[in-house]
Amino acid sequence: MADERHGRTGDPRDGEHGWPRRRATGWVVAGGLAIAVGGTAAAVALGGDGETAGTVPAMPAVAPESAAATVAPSAAAPSSAAQHAGMVTGAVWVANEEDASLSVIDAGTNTVVTTVRGVEGPHNVQVSPDSASVWAVSGHDSLAVALDARSLDLTRTVTTGGAPAHVVISPDGRTAYTSDGADGTVTVIDTTSGEVEATIPVGAGPHGLRPSPDGRWLVVANVAGSTLSVIDTSTRTTVADIEVGRAPAQVAFSPDGRFVYASVSAQDEVVKVDMASREVVGRVTVGDGPIQTYVSPDDRYLLAANQGTEAAPGTSLSVIDTRTFTVTGTVETGQGAHGVVVDPSGRHAYVTNLYADDVAVVDLDELEVVARVPVGDMPNGISFSSTPVPAQAPVTLDVPKGAAEDGGATDGHGGH
Repeated sequence: MADERHGRTGDPRDGEHGWPRRRATGWVVAGGLAIAVGGTAAAVALGGDGETAGTVPAMPAVAPESAAATVAPSAAAPSSAAQHAGMVTGAVWVANEEDASLSVIDAGTNTVVTTVRGVEGPHNVQVSPDSASVWAVSGHDSLAVALDARSLDLTRTVTTGGAPAHVVISPDGRTAYTSDGADGTVTVIDTTSGEVEATIPVGAGPHGLRPSPDGRWLVVANVAGSTLSVIDTSTRTTVADIEVGRAPAQVAFSPDGRFVYASVSAQDEVVKVDMASREVVGRVTVGDGPIQTYVSPDDRYLLAANQGTEAAPGTSLSVIDTRTFTVTGTVETGQGAHGVVVDPSGRHAYVTNLYADDVAVVDLDELEVVARVPVGDMPNGISFSSTPVPAQAPVTLDVPKGAAEDGGATDGHGGH
């Protein structure tokens, strides 16, 4: 039912063009750009004609994951889940790419309390540092949208570059950045005005990206290539491209900002990059097709979600000791482990399982799954908010299509 007070109306369409989606043959992307991941090279095809634009040679790996302990799949027994109820206060936001929706999970009960519909092909979602707003990207419509985290009102709609994959917010909350997969750019957005302030060229197929803890740098993983682009946020220019290996998908900073870690999905690896020297100083083998990475707040663990492909799904979360840079544990989370986030206490990790349509809640002390939460179709990005959301009926946003052609902002009110 429409909510005329908040500009919510209509039914969402099915998402069509996420960036990227892991299928049996590899990455399938909007805008005629496809990345075949597997074997000894990542082949980049343009224009849908299957022509290979280039390949990147393989790199050796060290410290295989097989040396680590593996925790078997768990159905998350009710007694275990009950013991963890109420440990965390807040909300976990999940982007369901094929469902044109965002699921909101209450972190205290590990249940979905509402669903926000109307964002086409949302591949990623990001809560602002103050937990006051929630941003998501529409790969289908090349938009970034922002919601009020409490009222769930649509507050911003901003046109980005083609097929945005991820959106992140600067530590001071003033700037949003989107990785524009089809254009090879990053769009810079003023979060207050909603104006596009800059467009920055980066590498091929920019996907995951994150700012350094001090906000000085923005590092972008270029999944259609083999590099991380380093952006100076003060000058808004790319100042370095660091070779890391084939198809880097996402990055994560250490809490002190000294290191950035990247998943190298076509090589089943995670690399460690020294930000001062801008060189790879460590490399570790993880599971099949690692995608998102996340460092625990206490800098104890680096987590990598191993997605694999639809034909041969990865099912695990690799747990890497940041001190030794070795895999010390593997938790079986579910089919197509993709996104990962850790709550501020560092006790729980939340992992989206792309092909199982659920979220696994992992106890990081015990390294076991303590709950599974069904969400929408093809859950991808995930983000934690300290702002709880009350249980309510599903909300449908009226997201203007092409309403921000000048790069400015629109709101979800006033008859849109």
